Amino acid sequence: MLRMIRSEWLKTRRLAKWLLLGAAPGSAILTVLFGLSLDIGATADFPWKEALALGAVLYGSLLLPLLTGVYAAIVCRYEHFGGGWKQLLALPVSRTQVYMVKLAYVAGLIAFTQVLFLALLLLLGAMKGGTGSIPWATMLSAACGGWIASLPLAALQLAVSSAWTSFAAPLAVNVAFTLPNMLVANSETYAPYYPWLQPMLAMTPGNAYQFGAFGLSPLSLYAVVFGSFVLFLGAGWGAFFRRSF
Repeated sequence: MLRMIRSEWLKTRRLAKWLLLGAAPGSAILTVLFGLSLDIGATADFPWKEALALGAVLYGSLLLPLLTGVYAAIVCRYEHFGGGWKQLLALPVSRTQVYMVKLAYVAGLIAFTQVLFLALLLLLGAMKGGTGSIPWATMLSAACGGWIASLPLAALQLAVSSAWTSFAAPLAVNVAFTLPNMLVANSETYAPYYPWLQPMLAMTPGNAYQFGAFGLSPLSLYAVVFGSFVLFLGAGWGAFFRRSF
């Protein structure tokens, strides 16, 4: 399995590296927005939770879902050319191993992106020169929660990207379903079941917003996330297992 993960990195390191480097400036732009909207003095306590809540809306509802789709498309890109799937599956590996390694690789890229976001948020606090203790529990919970809530979307995007030979088509679908996020967030009934919105809900600190699905309990949200992940993973793996390449 480790050799297969290393193989994925060798195939995608150029694209993945530049995308990860691009994710950092994108998140940095968001931190600038934080700075413009948070008017604090040099001796004031930095409003960590307020900055995190704003970041969850801007980053969790847009950048993270889009990057998840891009990562899933990247790991399938090379296999769609020149009979790559046939060559890969001719090796002494099972289809289950191939599919799970690709999903694990996407999950790893998402985790690294979450670390970048958290690091830049901490950098923002340092640059503002504010005092006050950092709410590590809240910050780490948001970063880890956003990663967990991205897994159903990763499984769904991997299923689509492995089925469609076009690199752009899955990304276009992902963009189309990401853009309505803030509209869907107003629906307490449907928002928790919308995969593109789950990362934002998981990253938002409790009681930061008081409308739509933001009042959903973490237990209910993660129950939906777990169920969605199992559903998308099972459907995607089943389709991949039966497909003839």
